[in-house]
Amino acid sequence: MPAQTGDGMSAGRSVFLSLRAMLVPIRPEGFPFVAAVLFAALFLGWFWQPVLWIGLILAGWCTYFFRDPKRYTPIDKDLVVSPADGRVAKVSLSVAPKELGLGEQTRRRVSIFMNVFDCHVNRTPVSGRIARIVYTPGKFFNAELDKASEANERNGFIIDTERGPIGMVQIAGLIARRIVTFRKEGEELLAGDRVGLIRFGSRVDLYLPVSATILVAEGQRAVAGETAVAHFEDKGVGGERRVRVS
Repeated sequence: MPAQTGDGMSAGRSVFLSLRAMLVPIRPEGFPFVAAVLFAALFLGWFWQPVLWIGLILAGWCTYFFRDPKRYTPIDKDLVVSPADGRVAKVSLSVAPKELGLGEQTRRRVSIFMNVFDCHVNRTPVSGRIARIVYTPGKFFNAELDKASEANERNGFIIDTERGPIGMVQIAGLIARRIVTFRKEGEELLAGDRVGLIRFGSRVDLYLPVSATILVAEGQRAVAGETAVAHFEDKGVGGERRVRVS
């Protein structure tokens, strides 16, 4: 009989661990939104039941929106990984916004658009030191528009690397109204580390040296901290790599 009890406890623990592994943690910044929607749903649902179900669906979506899954980042100093989940909206040559202080030289720009169903936790594309963080107030045009790079509210990072400075800009979108930064100037980061998030639907631009080889195409889906978007060497990206989990 004790053996059966032990087997039952072991099976129960196994099920619990399996369920926990399936659940993705959410950012603390999402808790107030989930709690507010649940409270409104329960309160208003007392008077009209359909509101309760609508509220529960919205609360589930808020939980999903603020998810923060683990990512497996390739360890390669010559590799640039995606800073955001989403669709590669544009690959072009462009001059970085003036507030970044990167000069007037043309750079390779990779723009990644996040819709409201993408994970909005942004990650650093390379290892290096955050030299500057520059917040710029602005408008809230559709983040897919090219003018959003210079017209919209945004938050820029200058990351000093062995290859020179890399620019990364979080851009608020049509319904995004808040850019949250997790980091401070002077911090040393590894590629794939979390740097911030944007609520709710937005874009991230990368500004890379023209010597970088772009590895993605417009329309392609990217995963923050995992998808290789560029490489600094002509030797390609073959060979075995290690990864780090964050």
